[in-house]
This record gives sequence, C-alpha cells and structure tokens, in this order.
Amino acid sequence: MARDVNESLARVFGLSAEEYARVLDIMGRTPSLTELGVFSVMWSEHCSYKSSRVWLKLLPTTAPWVILGPGENAGVVDIGDGLAAIFKMESHNHPSFIEPYQGAATGVGGILRDVFTMGARPVANLNALRFGDPALPRTRRTIDGVVRGIGGYGNCVGVPTVGGEINFHPSYNGNPLVNAMTVGIAPADRIFLSAAAGVGNPVVYVGSKTGRDGIHGATMASAEFGQDSEEKRPTVQVGDPFVEKLLIEACLELMATDAIVAIQDMGAAGLTSSSVEMAGKGDVGIVLDLDAVPQRETGMSAYEMMLSESQERMLIVLRPDRQEVARAIFAKWELDFAVIGHLTDTGRIVVTHRGVVEADIPLAPLAEQAPLYHRPTVDTPQPAPLGEVADPVGLEAALLRLLGCPDLCSRAWVWDQYDSTVGGQTVRRPGAADAAIVRIEGSRRALALTTDCTPRYCQADPEAGGAQAVAEAWRNITATGATPLAITDNMNFGNPEKPEIMGQFAAAIRGMAAACVALDFPVVSGNVSLYNETEGRPILPTPAIGGLGVLADAAASVGLALPRDCCLIVIGATVGHLGQSLWLREVAGREDGPPPPVDLAAERRNGDFVRREILAGRVRACHDASDGGLLLAVVEMALAGDVGAGLLPAPGGVASHAFWFGEDQGRYVLAVQDALAMLQAAAAAGVPALLLGVSGGKDLTLPTGDTISLARLRAVHEQALPSLMGG
Repeated sequence: MARDVNESLARVFGLSAEEYARVLDIMGRTPSLTELGVFSVMWSEHCSYKSSRVWLKLLPTTAPWVILGPGENAGVVDIGDGLAAIFKMESHNHPSFIEPYQGAATGVGGILRDVFTMGARPVANLNALRFGDPALPRTRRTIDGVVRGIGGYGNCVGVPTVGGEINFHPSYNGNPLVNAMTVGIAPADRIFLSAAAGVGNPVVYVGSKTGRDGIHGATMASAEFGQDSEEKRPTVQVGDPFVEKLLIEACLELMATDAIVAIQDMGAAGLTSSSVEMAGKGDVGIVLDLDAVPQRETGMSAYEMMLSESQERMLIVLRPDRQEVARAIFAKWELDFAVIGHLTDTGRIVVTHRGVVEADIPLAPLAEQAPLYHRPTVDTPQPAPLGEVADPVGLEAALLRLLGCPDLCSRAWVWDQYDSTVGGQTVRRPGAADAAIVRIEGSRRALALTTDCTPRYCQADPEAGGAQAVAEAWRNITATGATPLAITDNMNFGNPEKPEIMGQFAAAIRGMAAACVALDFPVVSGNVSLYNETEGRPILPTPAIGGLGVLADAAASVGLALPRDCCLIVIGATVGHLGQSLWLREVAGREDGPPPPVDLAAERRNGDFVRREILAGRVRACHDASDGGLLLAVVEMALAGDVGAGLLPAPGGVASHAFWFGEDQGRYVLAVQDALAMLQAAAAAGVPALLLGVSGGKDLTLPTGDTISLARLRAVHEQALPSLMGG
C-alpha cells in the first residue's frame, strides 16, 4: 500500500480534481494514504449524496405519527400501544452484479443492522429486484444467485421474507437492482441513536473480525460499470448470517441495560463511516487505535482496516462504568469485543496504528465542506399520444400471453426459497394479499408491508412515474384494510453527470413529493443509488418505494383470494389507458405512449372508501388493478382462491381489450356479497364503481363467452418462471 498520494491517485479513488484540491485546502498538506481513503469514501456519492441532497429536501418527512425521519440509520413511526416501527430500504446493486449470492446476502445483512442498531427487533424483510432479459444466461445466473443469497441470509438469521417485487427489462442486463428492506419493532420510548457523547467515553468494536473484503465498496457503488467489472470481486463483502443472529441478540440484550450512549453499524465505508458519523453528529472528537481492532487477516494496514466493509460489525460508545457489563454480554454470545478508542473534545478523528498517526482529520469540514452539486437537468420529453391500437389477438390469447410473461407470471419459484413464516407472526404470506401482513407479537395489531415501482412508467414520464410508485404502495396497503403511515425509498438511477439522468431524478422526486403530500404518506428513510450504468447504458429510472401501514386488528385484514358466490366490483374509473401497458409491450410489441395519469385526489377518495368498506366487514377479498389491468387482477384473485368467475361485457364507449387490459390507476377489484349495497355506497361517496361479474365454478368465462379452465391458467402462470430458470 506504499503509494504516492497525489491527484492521480485521488482520481482512482473517485475524487475529482476539484474535490482533491478541497482536501488539500482542508488538510493544509498532502494527506496520507489513509486520510485520502477516508475522504474518498465519505465524499463518495454513496455516502455523501452529493448529487441528490438538493432534491431530496423536497420530500415531505413529517407527520404526527413520525418519530424520526431521515438522518438516522432508519425511519421511525408510532404504531400505537407504545410501540414504534423502524424501517428502511437500501441498495446492493453493484455488488450483486459482481457476485450475486454474496452481494444480495450482505445487502440483507446490512439493512438488518440499520434497523436493530436503533433498538428494534427485526420482524420482516422485503425486497425489490430488477433483472435483465431472462433469456440471457448471465441474467439467469444473476437471478439464481440473488434469490439464493436473499433466502440464505434471511432464512438463517431467522427473519421472515414476507414480500417484494420483480421486474425484467433489457436495461438491467448489465446492472441488476437488489433493494433490501427490513422492518423492526421497538418500544417507542427506547430508540437508540448514533450521535456520540461524553468526552473520555470508550469506543467499542463488537461483532466479527475485520478482513480485506469490501474495501472501497462505497466508492465502487459510486461509479458506473465498464468492461472491468468482473475484476471488482474483492470489493464485495462476505456475510455470515449466523454471526448476525448472535449480534442481534447481543445488541438487544445490551440495549435492555443503560450502558449505551450511541451505537452505529459498520455499513458502507465500514469503520470510517461509523466513527466519522458518530463523532460528527455528536460534535466531539474520536481517537482510534487500530492495533486493538480484531483482525482475521495478517498484516492489515490502517488504510485497509479503515475502509474494510467486513460484515456483522458494530461500533458502540459506552458509559465507562458499564464497560464490563457489555463485555460479559458479548462474551456470552461469543462475539468479539474490543475497546479501540475513546471520545475527545478536539473535533478531530485521529487514527493510530503501530505507534504511528495514520490519519488526523478535522471532522467539521469533512462533513460541512463535503461536495454538494446542483447538477444540470434536462426534462424528459413528453411521449406522443398513443392513439387507437387495434386488438391483434383477442382477449383469450392476450390473457394467456400476459399471464406467462416474465413481469406477470407467478413468483412462487422465488418466494418458495424464502422462509416467510419463521417467527410465527406472518398472517398473509407472499401472493396472498397486495401487502404482506405481519402480526405484532403479543398484540392484535399488525403491520402491512409492500414494495412498489413501475420503471417503464418512470422512463416515459418520471414525474408521473414517481407519483404512481408512491400511490401504488399506498393502494396496496389500503387493499388489505390497513392505514398507510409512511414510506422508505430507494432511488435507483443512472449517471447523475448526464443532465437527462439528473432530470429524471428531479422529476421523480417532484412526483413522489406530490403523492406523499396528497396521501399523507411521508418519507422517513431511504437510499440513493446512482451510476447504475454499464458502458454508458443506463437502467430504467427506478424509484422503488417501500410502504408501511398498520391494522388495529390483524383479523380484519383481507387478502386477494376470490371466494365463491360473490360479485366482482371495480372501484375507480376505467377509460382503457394502454400507453406503456404490459399489453402494449407483450401483445402489440410496442413500448410507447404516455403512462396512465395519476389523479391523486381520486386515489385518496377511492382508497379511503375501500378501506372503510373492508374494516366494516363488507369486502370478502380485494386486489388493486395495476400491471395487466382488470382481467389480470381478476385472474390472480381466481387462482389465489381456486374459484372461477364469469365476466360481463365491457361498457359501451371503451374497446374490450382496452377495458380489460388498460392500466388506469386508482382502481380496486372487490369481491362482495351484496353488490347493490356496495354500488349504492360508492355512488353516495362519489366513487366510480361498476359490476364486473360473479365468482364460482372452476373456469374463467370471458365476456366473449369463451371459457378457460383454472387448471390451464394455473399451468401457464406457474410454469413460466421455473421454465425460464431451467426447471
């Protein structure tokens, strides 16, 4: 590691010439290699949000039920009965492309630590995955590794994976997206924060030993891929879920005492980010003696230890008189425990190794003078109107094609690899409802959890797509009967130095902000992942939304399984919007037109009505109509309940294929026993409603009179993904 520190090396580390000049000005001298490493990771896009911070400020982050918004490891909302839900979503995109299994597994491990470091016991994991063309062998290998990695880590650590989503598009061929979300429960008055305090207090390292895996992972995640991406395997961390489980239990046991002053997980940038952020937030200084850091490899340098992203590690500031209590707890759980430093009043981070000062950096300018860019933006051109599109194949052929396409086929091949019921509190498993339902142990209350985004909408119109992503998360939670409370986001975009990409980001934020305000659905945490490009080709803009809601009684929730002898009613207006629809892509072979408009006032009105009807016990099943339109929603309900349905013709004025496959927003398909009463209630509330048909039998009878057996529909739906994956 004996390398000359200069502008050329700074560029290798991801700093621009101007940023390196700022480092020289702050330091008043040429930095050491370790100091340059500290600046490079803390000023990376991944850690500093230097391109996105100006736009993120537009998002609403407060509400009466929000306890903590963005700025800590995760967001915190009040869920009643003296409890809080703590949740966040994070990306592990670049590592998952290089090494799919470990990239995805350590993404799960990292987001778990973000949640339990605040005092919460994790109760649920979700994910939002995007892959390229599944016909490509590389894509199939990536899918296989990512799914096994998520399942392998979550299953072993004992936290159920209860929901998620998967999209496919060639834009993700060289850059898949792996966004992991964790939700935990904690007493609302026992939330642990990361700001260090108390000059002289010991700084303690706990968990696994430090190795050379993951060095410069944050920097790698702040650059687009090129032809050398395969060579970046050393920047991917290696996880151990069994150690993570021990770490959860040890930390929660320690949190039951009064020993902790501050606590932070060692995530991106490892020991560097955790120590810098803790001391910086607390306006104190910190001294670290790297000789005391537990190491699993010999001859590690200060640079390597400060930048390692080895997994399952935490940094804690303790009360001095509780040090031995803490040591005993971690010894009981057979985890490393080492006092590696203390807090000072200098406002600096000082790092020593083998008696040599390897870094001595003022903390305030490291944060306050971090780059903040107002990058140029170019608006995405508005798509031309679609015009009338004729039906080339008919309802039955289109339905079968859509039902087996990668974006709509059954995800059972994926979720069967996840343990969705470990812990015994999962009320509605993957595929059973629009949002997962997880009961709070010892209570009748439950959480409703979902992840949502429609990237093809965002590509066509980023502002409408951003609003739609938030609205669909709100809708999916509402469709279970739960009250939506808040969201976390994961903003996945291409190279922000390109004005058209920055324009996508800004527009998506504007759309999200408008939807959050209209739906009382604030953002309490999130993550930004930029530079998702390979050899200059960006992904579709993908502002993934993780939504959380609450039910006073888990038993009041509804799923999507269609019961017998019910009437099917669609809530919300249908005009047959086919622009950017899956029907247009899969059946007509086109990807054009504007996405469906999002009427936020109608979303609120329709959703509030549906929730009231569910909680009043007048709805037997509910499913939002989204990808694939009304006919796909009905078929998914029929397959979930193993009950057929007979459908009425489309009303006059709307072409049959547009009515059944259009992706108009703000709609729900309800199964009810008293259709007249529901239609009258909707009319009284000013909510559009229409009878679609009735349930019963083992066939789907189309409005044309043609019938398709549920067995045939199920075979098409369930065999598609296993066939793509090779059996």
